[in-house]
Amino acid sequence: MTKADDFPTTDDKTEREEGTLFAPQFDSHGLLPVIVTSAKTGDVLMFAYMNAEALARSIETGEAHYWSRSREALWRKGETSGNAQRIVEMRTDCDQDVLWLKVEMTGAEASCHTGRKSCFYRAIPLKQGLSGSLVFVEAERQFDPEAVYGHADAAKGTLKSS
Repeated sequence: MTKADDFPTTDDKTEREEGTLFAPQFDSHGLLPVIVTSAKTGDVLMFAYMNAEALARSIETGEAHYWSRSREALWRKGETSGNAQRIVEMRTDCDQDVLWLKVEMTGAEASCHTGRKSCFYRAIPLKQGLSGSLVFVEAERQFDPEAVYGHADAAKGTLKSS
């Protein structure tokens, strides 16, 4: 099992920000936030976390692996749904405490456990006060989460017609 301290570290800010040493800065829980976008469209698909093992497996396999905080378990995206993420490019930010993955989707090309392409399928209306209702955008489901995951935790909605 890969641990955060298996990755190189540096206290040299210049090396971390301007150098070529990949020295990920895991948080106090041993996690790195990850922003995932579509390599095809540039759309934001999801936000997740990686621990050291998920990061190492993602680098080694080219497929996205994450750490589930709710299940406290490592998981490969698509292992249940078939909607895997092949990493096209992985970037780190200036101080190496956030990752950005550009991915190609497989299967129904849905990243969200609710069956949608993106986890960001609702917009927050601006300048309407704090009581404004969320607005559904790009909310069409690509698959039925109950059929795929065997539970009805996700709200029912419009399924893409085949």
